[in-house]
Amino acid sequence: MRKKLYEEVGGFEEVHLPVSFNDVDFCLKLLAAGYLNLWTPFAVLVHHESATRGLEDTPEKIKRSHQEIEFMRQKWEKILDADPAYNPNLTLEHEDWSLAFPPRIT
Repeated sequence: MRKKLYEEVGGFEEVHLPVSFNDVDFCLKLLAAGYLNLWTPFAVLVHHESATRGLEDTPEKIKRSHQEIEFMRQKWEKILDADPAYNPNLTLEHEDWSLAFPPRIT
């Protein structure tokens, strides 16, 4: 990532997304600015989700998590509901990648 692009789209959203989704928000800002993220199948990336912050198991963490989800829904609702990388035959209602019923496309 070139620093110029990082700065152009405003970097990471630290105010409304202090813990979660700031990476997703950043990629969506790049997309909205007309840039594409490319990937290589030859890279090995390891992300240990929640390894340092622990579980979302306190009232404070749960509240923050819900606020971050709501921020993302409000900001990116149109693209999240029509994610080109997510099969439109799958549900948006659950996180289990089950089939949408009724189908979202015909």
